[in-house]
Amino acid sequence: MPDRDDSDALDAYSRAVSSVARSVTPHVASVRLGRGGGSAVVFDDDGYLLTNAHVVGRERGGTATFADGAEAPFQVVGADPLSDLAVLRVRGQAPPAAVLGDADQLVVGQLVVAIGSPLGFSGSVTAGVVSALGRAIPVRQGRAARVIEDVIQTDAALNPGNSGGALADSAGRVVGVNTAVAGFGLGLAVPVNATTRRIIDTLLVEGHVRRAYLGVVGVPAPLPDDVAERTGQSAGLRVVEVVAGGPADRAGLRAGDLVLTVGRERVADAQGIQRQLFAEVIGTRLAVTVLRNGAMVDVFATPTELVG
Repeated sequence: MPDRDDSDALDAYSRAVSSVARSVTPHVASVRLGRGGGSAVVFDDDGYLLTNAHVVGRERGGTATFADGAEAPFQVVGADPLSDLAVLRVRGQAPPAAVLGDADQLVVGQLVVAIGSPLGFSGSVTAGVVSALGRAIPVRQGRAARVIEDVIQTDAALNPGNSGGALADSAGRVVGVNTAVAGFGLGLAVPVNATTRRIIDTLLVEGHVRRAYLGVVGVPAPLPDDVAERTGQSAGLRVVEVVAGGPADRAGLRAGDLVLTVGRERVADAQGIQRQLFAEVIGTRLAVTVLRNGAMVDVFATPTELVG
């Protein structure tokens, strides 16, 4: 039998997870569209829901079912494939908005709770910890390849239908939108932070986000001591994959390159690149400084507009 301290710890963990489930579940809907479905989170009191772009696909509307069994039709306001985010608006009554947090404040090892509708079972709860931050994952849709940047990795189990659901911290704040798109057997979530809030605001106003696209997958990595001392920069983004045929590939970026700056702005993680990739840099020549074989090299990439 576990000793008293172990039992107390288990009770504390259970209380934390059940408290989050109780507070967040009412704000999470199961969504059905023409050829599939997933989950969505109410983030605005005017009936706006946040989900994954891949859940929506090319559909323009569907039906949302909330935790209390209430159903309401919705229309798709807009979607942004690069961030894998989409905004829906319910026609009719919706629960009040969930509390949004800031994923930039997460730390590895922190408790997180995933709530969604895996395999159609609405209101399902799984829990785990933040396994890693700043991931970037390549995703292929038919012949098109893209990269979802700055992803949160957790060990909370996710299955088809979880996509678009809430990833919440122990205070019940939604810090991510779960995605099962990768199919790697990992728990992954798009972060809720300043960058994604900018994307959400643009979707609300314009229905789409003009996004520049480079096509690199990377992970944060420390700079060698001599380079860090010379540049005053402690970390960069190690390129682990370059999407074939993309702007980065055409510019000559290679797996193994350590990206220091993009557009002369320092980069320490995937979000550092993502911040540069809005409409204003589409079609412009963008300087990318990398550390390659011990030497600092400039390459020039011309981002294209992400389509589809």
